[in-house]
Amino acid sequence: MSKKRVIVCDTIHQKGLEILSRCEDIEFVDASKEPKDKLLEMIGDFDVAITRSSTDVDEKFLEKAKNLKAVVRAGVGVDNVDIEGCSRKGIIVMNVPTANTIAAVELTMAHMLSAARSFPNANNDLKLNRVWKREKWYGVELKGKKLGIIGFGNIGSRVGRRALAFGMDVITYDPYIDPSKAIDMGVEYTTNFEDILQCDFITIHTPKTKETIDMIGKEEIAKMKEGVRLINCARGGLYNEDALYEGIKSGKVAYAGIDVFVKEPATDNKLLDLENISVTPHLGANTVESQEKIATQAVEQAISAARGISFPNALNLPIKEGEVPNFVKPYLELIQKIGYLAAQINKGYIKSVSIDAEGDVAEYLDPLKTFALVGALKESMGEKINYVNAEFVAKERDIDISTQKVINRSEYKNKIVLKLTTDKDAISIGGTIFGDTIEKIVSINKIKLDFKPKGNMLFFSNKDKPGVIAYISKTLSDNNINIADFRLGRDDHGEALAVVLTDEVVPKELLEELRSYENCIWVAIATL
Repeated sequence: MSKKRVIVCDTIHQKGLEILSRCEDIEFVDASKEPKDKLLEMIGDFDVAITRSSTDVDEKFLEKAKNLKAVVRAGVGVDNVDIEGCSRKGIIVMNVPTANTIAAVELTMAHMLSAARSFPNANNDLKLNRVWKREKWYGVELKGKKLGIIGFGNIGSRVGRRALAFGMDVITYDPYIDPSKAIDMGVEYTTNFEDILQCDFITIHTPKTKETIDMIGKEEIAKMKEGVRLINCARGGLYNEDALYEGIKSGKVAYAGIDVFVKEPATDNKLLDLENISVTPHLGANTVESQEKIATQAVEQAISAARGISFPNALNLPIKEGEVPNFVKPYLELIQKIGYLAAQINKGYIKSVSIDAEGDVAEYLDPLKTFALVGALKESMGEKINYVNAEFVAKERDIDISTQKVINRSEYKNKIVLKLTTDKDAISIGGTIFGDTIEKIVSINKIKLDFKPKGNMLFFSNKDKPGVIAYISKTLSDNNINIADFRLGRDDHGEALAVVLTDEVVPKELLEELRSYENCIWVAIATL
């Protein structure tokens, strides 16, 4: 029996290489020192590749990877991996999402202490300039200060626990968790983002999604306390860098601690020109312990994948040919989009997800459930959710999951309906496939519709009275937003729903204006 072959494309901790060397059924090659052009020539001979940020798993890579079955990204981020391209080629993509948790938490605390006491500046003044000016470096104490934590997941919650030990008052904003997770720890929970902006220190720990990019911008900084201190050890771009630069330069932001940047390496970033900021070159995972954990977990995943035993933390576990009929596959993609759409419209802490299916597709409720959960949880978790961990995460969050085969009473041969209930509201979205692949949404909250789930969408629920269409059209026109398509539906109880496809995303300010219209029931935006 021939050995399975694993290639290590980037440098990992020696412990990982030692584990590979002890596997008698695995042949591995450490190609971390090879030039990238040579690596591309080698990759076609291997079953599994272990990569880090230095190797792009892109079109060129995949073109050469003729025999590759799996890619293990030794770390959390998969920005340099073409997941869709891998999926098309049947290559499973895995990452190592929790190995660097403590390292990231402790780096956040280091930046928080630096922001409070200007340690890097004081160190440089004495060590490099040989200046002894104690009065220049007055800081503030953490004790008694209010810390706002945006995102209270694995890392944010641990930062909160450590901040409490420093005697800080801690408040968190995270609409996607059960509030009791924070409250039981002694952390205040808020649903009002403005509460975070009034804190003395603010740290952010969210995935990078369309909702969180530029989450802190010019308007948010303007609402903050004078002398606020900001920390970002999560993802570059969660703070708008131009707004952050101006905030620090003006003195509104007394100090910032930044480990991540929009463009890396960030050697020419203008933030580096400012004095009252401490910066590190993306060191969130850079501890000996973290690197060892990342390497050992990545190698163990690679070995399991090579042996075909399991694919831990798979981000794109493909459907094996023969397991489901071809007609079902478009419905799996559709139910995932519906889940994502529902979570964008009905934002909040998800309490339950239910799926009704009618027709032949109802025989495949288990895969429908998995794909639906991936879509529903993507809005809050971004790249952290995948087809392997979706049900586990849902159970961990006490999300009630149910599926039901229903009698086919609709005009469609097959139909799927997903109902998503949050702490705010509930929404039900139905869809079907026309022909072999044309995806259509055919109902929202029992109002019949007909539109493709694609692009920028504005949803406007209203009392069924004259003038609403004209109001929506004029408001968008006045704000220079072009309408690509306009779909309408109504029920028998005096309510109507407009789905407006626009060329660009409707801004939040305009959303508030639409919401204030006298006939508006609810309004939301979504992008697919």
